[in-house]
Amino acid sequence: MDSHYTDKKTLPKPPWLKVKIPSGAPFEDVRKLIEDRKLHTVCQSAQCPNIWECFSRRTATFMILGDRCTRNCRFCAVPSHPTGPPDPDEPSRVAAAVKSLGLSYVVVTSVTRDDLSDGGAAHFARTIQEIRRAVPAVRVEVLIPDFQGSEQALFTVTQALPDVLNHNLETVPRLYPRVRPQADYRRSLKLLERVRLHDSRILTKSGLMLGLGESFHEVESVLADLLEVGCRVLTLGQYLQPSTEHLPVERFVSPDEFEQLRQIALKMGFREVASGPLVRSSYHAGELYYASAL
Repeated sequence: MDSHYTDKKTLPKPPWLKVKIPSGAPFEDVRKLIEDRKLHTVCQSAQCPNIWECFSRRTATFMILGDRCTRNCRFCAVPSHPTGPPDPDEPSRVAAAVKSLGLSYVVVTSVTRDDLSDGGAAHFARTIQEIRRAVPAVRVEVLIPDFQGSEQALFTVTQALPDVLNHNLETVPRLYPRVRPQADYRRSLKLLERVRLHDSRILTKSGLMLGLGESFHEVESVLADLLEVGCRVLTLGQYLQPSTEHLPVERFVSPDEFEQLRQIALKMGFREVASGPLVRSSYHAGELYYASAL
């Protein structure tokens, strides 16, 4: 980790990024359910600013394959270095939690597990199957890693027929060496394109963090690339520095600029776009899915 991260002056947060402190009975109910079933959520592990809103609405984004990642992306709060194989009972526990919460739309993501032969693809597929077994009418969105470009691993997931397959590009290609040194921009685009070729019924989705030093033109270029590979649902949100050991925020993007980008993306051809300072990959995911299906 570059030591200069701790030396750079931290930008003060603008007022539109102030969020409510988590509390209340519904929040505690979801937090306790997650704890009791020994599950993980990206809401907690990635320090999502929307945790109060989502938990209070009795929903959460489940994070499978453990709570430690084999990569060390410089924007992410999830700890590194997995300590063991995935828990084989995790898919059924996620399904039981989905049923207990009464969810009709669920988002499942994961840490990246480059140490596994299939990157955890079979675990994703089993989780989808167990959720559907527990709640047959549920819609399932998965937010997957790149599986190091393995088409077979991707096919394992698409065969389980998630309703939405999300894979985030996260940032513009120029910033990949600094932000996502173990990822590859073109490889991620190819993954999204392959989903459409595997099964056109699966809606593809992607997202970007803004405020890492990208230009407006670079963002527009990424949007064009996403459209070219068939991606039609998009999320745009503000990058927030999890700690002084992570990349600093270069700029806070205003709500007006986020709305401007939303309108540009819709005019370019995206079916639905969530764009705002506090938007994250799974933010109001169900609403975004149903709006895109109209």
